[in-house]
Amino acid sequence: MKQTAELGAFLRSRRARLRPDDVGLAPDARARRVAGLRREELARLAGISTDYYIRLEQGRNGNVSEEILHALAEALRLDRTERAHMMNLAAAGTGARRRAPERPQRVRPGLHEVLDVLDHVPAFILGRRTDVLAANRLARTVLTDFEALPASRRNYARYLLLDPAARESCLDWERTAAETVAMLRLDAGRHPQDRQLTALIGELSVHSPQFPRWWSDHQVQERSHGIKRYRHPLVGDITFRYECLSPPDDPDQTLCIYTAGPEPSDRENLALLGSWTERDTTPTAGPSPATERGSTPRRP
Repeated sequence: MKQTAELGAFLRSRRARLRPDDVGLAPDARARRVAGLRREELARLAGISTDYYIRLEQGRNGNVSEEILHALAEALRLDRTERAHMMNLAAAGTGARRRAPERPQRVRPGLHEVLDVLDHVPAFILGRRTDVLAANRLARTVLTDFEALPASRRNYARYLLLDPAARESCLDWERTAAETVAMLRLDAGRHPQDRQLTALIGELSVHSPQFPRWWSDHQVQERSHGIKRYRHPLVGDITFRYECLSPPDDPDQTLCIYTAGPEPSDRENLALLGSWTERDTTPTAGPSPATERGSTPRRP
């Protein structure tokens, strides 16, 4: 992706969502040919010339000062995540952020131990581009058995958007999928030279009918917290609260923890899933010497 063009497209998308009364401007009698603020209106709010702002949207300015970026963020009413994304796009457009060669991500042993301790709730670790780096048995039960897939296919966005089973099991599929695309957008700004991410975006663009529309919206979102609802063939509908936490020394890894939702039936169903998967993974003749840490038992 050409980052100066990405910055321009992001600015256009944020400008299009604003109306004059959103930013304290009095409406005028001129007909508006496009949604949102006019370029000259936004330029005036940011304290820059209209010509300069037009060049920004057209991707013809590769070096934008922090002062102008902050002024644009204020004028566009950007939230914290959107501001960070805009800064990333602007920095990438100057070539100032050179990335080290991509290396496979590894989950340190301490985080693996955390997954083991959390064996009573679904928990998994996401890396760059929503790669699933590790998952405990309940996460594999609620979502899918990522560890049974080839390493190159263990990706949450690919599963959610391309696996028909995900659409059936995720009761809020439309919202969850759109939010996941927004997370990929944020990753694209942080890692503009990630070739695997570029390949994933291309794959999703071709095979997911909804992806191009969501991608062109330029929404960005952090992994944080919320509610997700699933339908499981064993227990039926179950609601989870989820929390996403990143280690301070590695913001590109996120520990996602699902706890039972507010209803007693959610706690009961989660306990039932836990007991079922525990029975299903209990060895009957002792552990196999060939079993490695992190291997995934198969359900009958």
